[in-house]
Amino acid sequence: MPFQISIGPNLRKSAFFDATVQSGVQNFSVYNHMLIPGHFGDPEAEYDRLLNGVAMWDVAAQRQVELRGPDAGRLAQYLTPRDLTKTWVGQGRYVPLCDHDGWLINDPVLLKLAEDRYWLSVADSDIHLWAAAIGHERGWDVQVDEPDVSPLAIQGPKAVDVAAALFGDSVRDMRHFAFEKITLAGIPMILARSGWSKQGGFELYLMDSARGSDLWAMVAEAGAPFGIGPGAPNDIERLESGLISYGADMRWQTARANPFEVGLSAMVNLEAGHDFVGRAALERIAAEGPARRRVGLVLDGRPTPPDHSVPLAMGDSVIGQVCEFAFSRRFDQTIGVGLVRADLVDTAEGLTTVLEEGAVDTRIAPLPFGKK
Repeated sequence: MPFQISIGPNLRKSAFFDATVQSGVQNFSVYNHMLIPGHFGDPEAEYDRLLNGVAMWDVAAQRQVELRGPDAGRLAQYLTPRDLTKTWVGQGRYVPLCDHDGWLINDPVLLKLAEDRYWLSVADSDIHLWAAAIGHERGWDVQVDEPDVSPLAIQGPKAVDVAAALFGDSVRDMRHFAFEKITLAGIPMILARSGWSKQGGFELYLMDSARGSDLWAMVAEAGAPFGIGPGAPNDIERLESGLISYGADMRWQTARANPFEVGLSAMVNLEAGHDFVGRAALERIAAEGPARRRVGLVLDGRPTPPDHSVPLAMGDSVIGQVCEFAFSRRFDQTIGVGLVRADLVDTAEGLTTVLEEGAVDTRIAPLPFGKK
């Protein structure tokens, strides 16, 4: 049943809001207290562009938390269990953030702009408040702010052609997660080879919100020969690719998980000599082993996806949760992701996803889907 979202002062519009309206946006969601496009009227065409062509997304709701000052690097390292000592200026790193009990509270991309300046490109939670409080309580010389930065994503196999048309062929040689400061027709931005899909692409971190409509128009014009069209981060593609979605797969308030449970153990460096938030808890979890594991799931038929996680049962016992599922045309089956008791992952049989419409037979599958 469709509902409307009332736009008031508690919901911020992005730098690209007017451009998305002119481009025919049909649906918004709320992310980091901002409106983010959901789709532009034809989700299947948007999925096809992402898989076979190129799409442009307003992801300005992917806010930046800036750490700036002599202790910026010190705070950045304290916030994540991933070792940042070898991170160079111009490099992005995917970093888990945990609370003191080891629960994930975000999974941003960290961008190192200078030795004394970092951005955390955060998922949907108030990390600027967390970072500011920790920096202040520890007495470090670091300012925590939200800068005027609005990412615009270009994603899909032809994204590199659009980026080359805008910035020159040198972008074809950029490493994944590398970024550089650049201007386009006088518009300042950071150009990064990154994005929330496995189809490849770039993110344009606009650094002047007044130029949002201008940048949108330039990208649309440069992408026209390649069939570019507007869209939004795609849940089906992320399920197919096994990407983690903070807020869907786990959220501190509703479905807590630690890095070991969701497959991020390689990003927890317990051998490093420095301290970080949640270290003692993560050391204990590593010694005991995770209680659950994140897995792929295949459901029989085409059940209607709920808007929340649901139980995964084996017989009369609940052994985990199904975080999200959807029908994949690429694999011609209903696929999902979930968290399952670690001791049962390799032997569980007779599983069912418990829905209001009834139990649906389910089996565990490797991630990403299609993996041999």
